[in-house]
Amino acid sequence: MKINLDYTNLTKHYVNGDWVKPISSKKFEVLNPATEELVGHIILGNTEDVDRAVDFANKAFHDFSSTSKSKRLSLLKKLREITEKRFDELAYAMTVEMGAPITMAKDAQADAALGHLDGFIHALEDLKEHEILKNGDEIVREPIGVCGLITPWNWPINQIALKVIPALATGCTCILKPSEHTPISAMIYAEIIHEAGYPSGVFNLVQGDGPEVGSGLSKHPDIQMMSFTGSTRAGREVTCDSAETVKRVTLELGGKSPNIVFSDSNLVTRITESVEECMFNTGQSCDAPTRMLIESNCYDEALEIAKNAAENISVGDPQTDGTHIGPLFDKIQYDRVQKMIQVGLDEGATLLTGGLGRPRNFEKGWFVKPTVFSNVSNNMQIAQQEIFGPVLVLIPFDTEEEAIEIANDSPYGLAAYIQTNDKEKSRRVASRLRAGAVHINGGAYNYGSPFGGYKQSGNGREGGDMGLEDYLETKTIHIG
Repeated sequence: MKINLDYTNLTKHYVNGDWVKPISSKKFEVLNPATEELVGHIILGNTEDVDRAVDFANKAFHDFSSTSKSKRLSLLKKLREITEKRFDELAYAMTVEMGAPITMAKDAQADAALGHLDGFIHALEDLKEHEILKNGDEIVREPIGVCGLITPWNWPINQIALKVIPALATGCTCILKPSEHTPISAMIYAEIIHEAGYPSGVFNLVQGDGPEVGSGLSKHPDIQMMSFTGSTRAGREVTCDSAETVKRVTLELGGKSPNIVFSDSNLVTRITESVEECMFNTGQSCDAPTRMLIESNCYDEALEIAKNAAENISVGDPQTDGTHIGPLFDKIQYDRVQKMIQVGLDEGATLLTGGLGRPRNFEKGWFVKPTVFSNVSNNMQIAQQEIFGPVLVLIPFDTEEEAIEIANDSPYGLAAYIQTNDKEKSRRVASRLRAGAVHINGGAYNYGSPFGGYKQSGNGREGGDMGLEDYLETKTIHIG
């Protein structure tokens, strides 16, 4: 699939309803991770670019915050119409900028722009902006103000949709700082918002990096709320920067999600699908099931199934239709994953399949081999650290109690997975796992449900009803 994208606005920022020349002049190259070729460049914003965008967002908030729910719903429905029209461009942009295979880019990456939008439309329709309590007091839910939104490169439009849409839905104004590595899809989304007819200053896009634009947003006194998705390390920095002005902060951070496989499950189906889910998006998903905990009495059989499943995952050109996986998003990530594979070897884990270097027939691009380690203990670095690549570790356990203990023995708590044919056991184990989401026997996330984690996987929830809450303030009116 080949689409001719228009890069006219790539070197500009979207501020106050117009594509403007950045105040900064610092260039950043955008590379295709499959070919290592230059796609184009952006201008990394500075604090003056941030100040300009915040100033216009602050002015726009006065009117937009009082917009009726019916008007906001009408704008969201128009946004959906334009998103559908430019759907293929969004998908292809993510294929070019971060290597998402085009089939997956359509079915999952770009699909999130519509799926989350539908979820938020339903949530807004159900939202009670005015409510009378049993004691006679009135509750009013109002937009929190100007929001700073920072999104990652691994699910670019998914995370933009989870932050921008609830801001627009509740009557907030916002400044989006997408990852500097995936600016093309963000540019297209800004064009979609413009065409949908949102008032000037309501949505603003400032391209930039974390230390300059991200920190500038977090520290800004006229921003009332920060929403960040990315690494736990960067999430701490956003929190610290935001503490200065005591603004609200929501975080969706890293994960090292356990996947408990009991021997009473359909091993071939459940393990095969689990391996495929771990490798999906080339392992670059914060909730990927990267720690497979396997009951000891089926461990040897499970190893063979996992090995075969990983070896049946093909690596290929992102622009070709199919179920293959693509490259990692850049050389820095490629080097990190290679380093962690070497760490696994040095720690004494058994390499079942995959390993160091590119797959056969790939001389360029940041492609990696789907890799599986067995005989892993949970105190190894490869079991504790988020690798963010197609790397799976297999850990044996003897009892249900031990499985729960290993699963919870992590600084993260974003997601967990359970494979068993025993419904009572699945519910019992799920109730004891410290994770924001538990997937049982392949149960998938549905648009409109809350998404977020425990512990160092963040705070707050995104999506649907709960996804609106962080963008709202609650006012109580007491009538004499």
